[in-house]
Amino acid sequence: MKKTIQTSRRHFLRGVGVALALPWMESLPLLAQNSKAAVTAHANRPPIRFAQIYFSNGVEPAHWWAKGEGALMEFGRAAQPLTSIREDIVFLRGLYHEKALSSTSPHLGRMNLLSGATVSLDPKDIRVGKSFDQILAQRVSGHTAVPSLVLGIEPNELRLEDGLSMIYGSNISWASPTKPATKEIYPSRTFDQLIGDGKGRKLDRTILDAVLEEAHLIQPKVSTSDRKKLDEYLESIRDIEKRLDHAAKEERLEGWHPTLKQPNMPRPGDPLPQSVPEHMKLMLDLIVLAFQMDKTRVATLMLNNDLSQMNFKFLEGVRGALHLDLTHNGKAPELEAMYLKTNQFHTQHFTYLVNRLKEIDEGGTSLLDNSVLMFASSLFDGDAHSADQLPIVLAGKAGGALKTGRILDYLDKGNDNRRACSLYLSLMDMMGVQLDHFGDTDKRLAGLYEDHGNA
Repeated sequence: MKKTIQTSRRHFLRGVGVALALPWMESLPLLAQNSKAAVTAHANRPPIRFAQIYFSNGVEPAHWWAKGEGALMEFGRAAQPLTSIREDIVFLRGLYHEKALSSTSPHLGRMNLLSGATVSLDPKDIRVGKSFDQILAQRVSGHTAVPSLVLGIEPNELRLEDGLSMIYGSNISWASPTKPATKEIYPSRTFDQLIGDGKGRKLDRTILDAVLEEAHLIQPKVSTSDRKKLDEYLESIRDIEKRLDHAAKEERLEGWHPTLKQPNMPRPGDPLPQSVPEHMKLMLDLIVLAFQMDKTRVATLMLNNDLSQMNFKFLEGVRGALHLDLTHNGKAPELEAMYLKTNQFHTQHFTYLVNRLKEIDEGGTSLLDNSVLMFASSLFDGDAHSADQLPIVLAGKAGGALKTGRILDYLDKGNDNRRACSLYLSLMDMMGVQLDHFGDTDKRLAGLYEDHGNA
């Protein structure tokens, strides 16, 4: 069977699971230069990582608030676990998605958290916008073995809810408008994905050897000038390999390098963990491992699906009710109190991740300093299905671009100046990926940046 060459907006030589980014060539479709900042970043600086931690069904609104600044910041009971990391976060109020707010589907029509796009209400047409984490993954994947980690605790559900597919409720990360990114819920499989070439296999030859066959296939199909450019590029990579081999023998590397070469945690067992808290912490630990080893720079984790069937009876004071029932409580005081405990539980796990990253030194700065984390849900008040604002907390300094210890309130800024997609454009900027437009806006989020304020 004849092997064919597939071209796309991003070009790679591929072999045994390894992807090697090609230089721009006139013979291939032009790659937008939006990732220029990421490519030209100073070699001695750690890269910026992004992680989204999602929890379903919103918050108990009366207890989700923050006031003050820095070490004096105070929180409502639902957000109370953030107290220990208050100088490391930005608490956001008032951001929203217009398409979610206008949707007639109170739950699944609002599962557009990372895209801001319209969720199709036609049961025959599963469609929502490509999520910005996958845009990031596509643009920075040439640097890491794994383009992105897409993780969850609960499996994809295939049932219908209000006539719509629960594939919407089971995924926040979408590789295309019609296809969710493959979500992994097994810690063992995630661990294996991080080892070797990104598919659980140990590399036993150089990257160039792995992609040589496809390089030979490409060479006859490009112009003479591009062929020379490709040859020079491959030779330059060979020279870099030789330098790195020499440096490795001296137990050093040129420029920045990951602080961890081998996993510092045991491989999780094959069975799915039966303890929800254990399962969540394992997945968070694997994100830390992936970032520390520079196996990926983009990760998402769904702590639970939308309309979750997770039972929180493992929490003290929560008796035999599914998460969905607790959040749709009709303002019954007893159920509201249990709903509050689930908010605290989710927030504790986000705090756990922040503290783990904060403990890891990367040569004078922490892994947290070189990350930007986002903790959010697709609804605000789960009982009322309200989407007029989203509960969002950021953590980390994004390499110095993000000033933390702040509350940013956009509720009175006018709808055009409080779009969550403006935040996403800004976060992509911090990762070195500049887009002119994303979702429903072409504006960056005012007041977010440390260096240029209301850019």
